[in-house]
Amino acid sequence: MKNIYPFILLGVFSLVFISCAKLFKKEEDKKPLARVGDSYLYEEDIQALLTENMSKGDSASFVSNYINNWASKQLLLSKAKINLSEEKLAQYNVLVDDYRTDLYTRAYKEALMTRATDSVITDVQLADFYEQGKENFKLKERIARIRFVGLPKGFLDKDEVSKRLRRFEEEDVRYLDSIGVQFNKLNFNDSIWVRFTRIFEEIPPITIDNADKYLKNSQFFELEDSIGVYLGKIEETKDINDIAPLSFIRPTIEQVLLSRRKMNYLRKLETELLDEAIKDKEFEVFETKK
Repeated sequence: MKNIYPFILLGVFSLVFISCAKLFKKEEDKKPLARVGDSYLYEEDIQALLTENMSKGDSASFVSNYINNWASKQLLLSKAKINLSEEKLAQYNVLVDDYRTDLYTRAYKEALMTRATDSVITDVQLADFYEQGKENFKLKERIARIRFVGLPKGFLDKDEVSKRLRRFEEEDVRYLDSIGVQFNKLNFNDSIWVRFTRIFEEIPPITIDNADKYLKNSQFFELEDSIGVYLGKIEETKDINDIAPLSFIRPTIEQVLLSRRKMNYLRKLETELLDEAIKDKEFEVFETKK
């Protein structure tokens, strides 16, 4: 048995030598762009930052600026380590370690939550949450359900469009859709709630000053400006402090429910991790002497 030890040691030394040789070879293969003290900036460090749409001149300018910025940071870091007190350096090292830990753990938790938590919120869950907290969903702005069209000036069939838009039965919708390419703008989906501010943007003759006149339940309007004619029908409005319709705040409720689901999952995960670590004797708390 003693005779094989030299061969084992030789094998170990050979592996170490080969590994070191590969490491040194890898470092030698890198093309350095700049050096500050013992720190090097390599070509591969900056390669990923260069985009295909950069011209040769732009690339050269970008690389030059990057090198100068890198060098400035390295020099400042070096001076800081020399000139800052040991106490300050220790404080900053703690902050750096905390930040690194936060980055790693946050990325890990996000990856776990993405794989483990269900992102589907059912209609029943939405409705239950909405009904239980209606008083928390009061509007902070006015909203309306509206259908409208914007016609070019001198549009020949304006009266027909007006009649169809008012009545808005299935046959009328088909007719309006068929000539919709002739309109400047249109919105036929009057089941969606929109903010008054959005209506002001789409129909400039309606402003905050005259909104009460034109934006009220069952109101039909015909307005004109230098661009064209606007025909519209207000189906329903909601005022400030009214309870927001579920369809209007659905995205907000979905985000709240998803956030709660993620928080509950994280709490459960952290509890299970601690319990498992205690069970496997990987984690223990020592009693302190009083």
